[in-house]
Amino acid sequence: MSGIVTQSLESLRGVGPKMAERLQRYGISNVEDLLFHLPLRYQDRTQVTPIGALQDGAEVVIEGDVALVSVSGGGRRRSLIVKLQDGTGTATLRFFHFSQAQKNALQQGDRLRCFGTVRRGAQQAEMIHPEYRRSIHISDNEESLTPIYPSTEGVSQGQWRKLSDQALSVLAKHPPEELLPVRENDYGLSSALRFLHRPPPEADQQALRDGRHPAQLRLALEELTAHQLSMREMRARSRERAAPVLRDSKALSQHFLKALPFEPTAAQLRVMEEITADLATEKPMLRLVQGDVGSGKTVVAAAAALIAIASGYQVAVMAPTELLAEQHRRNFAGWFSPLNISQMWLAGSVKGQKREQALAAIESGEASLVIGTHALFQDGVEFAHLGLVIVDEQHRFGVHQRLALSEKTGGAWRAHQLIMTATPIPRTLSMVAYADLDCSIIDELPPGRQPVGTVLIDNQRRQEIIERVAIACREGRQVYWVCTLIEDSDTLQAQAAESSFAELAEALDGIAVAMVHGRMKAKEKDAVMSAFKAGHYQLLVATTVIEVGVDVPNATLMIIENPERLGLAQLHQLRGRVGRGSAASHCVLLYQSPLGQQSRARLQVMRESNDGFYIAEEDLRQRGPGEVLGTRQTGLMEFRVARLPEHEHLLEEVQEIAEALQQEHPQWVQALIRRWAGDRQAFANV
Repeated sequence: MSGIVTQSLESLRGVGPKMAERLQRYGISNVEDLLFHLPLRYQDRTQVTPIGALQDGAEVVIEGDVALVSVSGGGRRRSLIVKLQDGTGTATLRFFHFSQAQKNALQQGDRLRCFGTVRRGAQQAEMIHPEYRRSIHISDNEESLTPIYPSTEGVSQGQWRKLSDQALSVLAKHPPEELLPVRENDYGLSSALRFLHRPPPEADQQALRDGRHPAQLRLALEELTAHQLSMREMRARSRERAAPVLRDSKALSQHFLKALPFEPTAAQLRVMEEITADLATEKPMLRLVQGDVGSGKTVVAAAAALIAIASGYQVAVMAPTELLAEQHRRNFAGWFSPLNISQMWLAGSVKGQKREQALAAIESGEASLVIGTHALFQDGVEFAHLGLVIVDEQHRFGVHQRLALSEKTGGAWRAHQLIMTATPIPRTLSMVAYADLDCSIIDELPPGRQPVGTVLIDNQRRQEIIERVAIACREGRQVYWVCTLIEDSDTLQAQAAESSFAELAEALDGIAVAMVHGRMKAKEKDAVMSAFKAGHYQLLVATTVIEVGVDVPNATLMIIENPERLGLAQLHQLRGRVGRGSAASHCVLLYQSPLGQQSRARLQVMRESNDGFYIAEEDLRQRGPGEVLGTRQTGLMEFRVARLPEHEHLLEEVQEIAEALQQEHPQWVQALIRRWAGDRQAFANV
């Protein structure tokens, strides 16, 4: 590896201990890291615009002679005014924050070159706090587009440019090692870096904005390859230790399936076969099961759990909320009670003696099946012989959390992992965020399930909707009314659950109305949900806490207020709470006018489709990977150059390159991961 990798930042002018500490916050610890800190966007300062041709809102360079320097106003409202003329017109430069030294340095007759955003002033074009410098040569144009770097307090754009200038000088003498196979007619690493730090004036600026310039694609390919290799390494580490071989010798899972009051779908049976094959080997299973809302993932998980229990091992089922974990507990208890399987519950709300009893049963092995929340992987929870970990709604947890749970085996082996999600993950994201997992898809709904009809209705027709709710309730159906806030807010135009509850309870005389939201205690929340499921309430006013885990077949109507505030995947999850029986079901998206064009287009996707995978793809296209995966996963997706879904066409090639590097150039793998992930690869070391 060449010297650029290890060259210290403090070898650069302007970098002392304090600046080095600030750069470290960006993951920059040497000169090569600095070269891979790439601009977010560019400004075109290569052409001077005549003052007479200035347009409101444009970012431009102007040049002219100082005609007047004066101070306007008094006290805190003082501003420095500079009049600049170039023969085609006059522009005003206005500085609200200035020093006496700055004022004295500006003299009538000085020639200035300025860059800033034009705004229409009272009499002539103005620039507020433009960047400026004295201009000696009229033809003194910038040689490249001006880069704007990702930055926060402590490092100015001017400092970034000076630092990157020096880094580019080092690059010319010590180019970084090429770690990808060289391809014909492609940018080399050094030329791509040089281009992106200082694009020439004639560069295709639209291509740069869209992320499709060949130089960007060259670096995106390398970054995605580094990420792919990092995920593969994590998978390899997860498989360093053997897992127990699990076979259903007692045929428990077959008894379970035969006792079900319905026939599993072909898709469920196919996924069960894939899981059964995984569990029968010493390689720890790492399988993601995706299935749309209501596709029957829990039945698949139960069959897997029985194989582990029949083999003499414990099973841990972890869900992100007590509400969802409680639903799993009820389902598993109903299915497993005839099989005489000991079940234990562990969540944050389990305290004192009950917690001690639960921990003792888990540690002794008395509890074959343990269901709970994140409390399962905390210190103090020890399993006697954990063989299978089932994680529901994986995107709500970090990767390290499921790995931490799979370590609590009680022996030298590693537990098999079955990951489930009802939030369909676009294939693009699966190939990147879940590259350490095998993927199974339950792509079939149980027979009799009808698609939910979805309509968009303006909130001005609210009274009509309330009347429709009354009709549904009086016909014996149940209804959800979903709000996006708990309390009223002056800053957000959204009806809160509390005010909607009061309004609906008053308007719907004789109809039992309940409310549930995330700030209620778990026991209160569970009591309300259980009562709603039992039919004691006809209308449930709720926040998005009902997104997962509630199965009420009699609920056939859902109203979602302010749906424009939620992502498509979340809306689809909410909508999946209705249509769980055989009756026709509907979802009303009650939006607030005026609705922007982009929001309307998003909501139209919900109206037109019930396909969770299509909706997830649209969510990715419109909102990006961080929003689709959830905050706990975004650390995996903070790319410097690569963008999804714009660069998804590179992913097939990325997999081929990663495979070739592992086979033919294993010595490059760690260097490539270090170059792009730096300290962020620590998650893979769990």
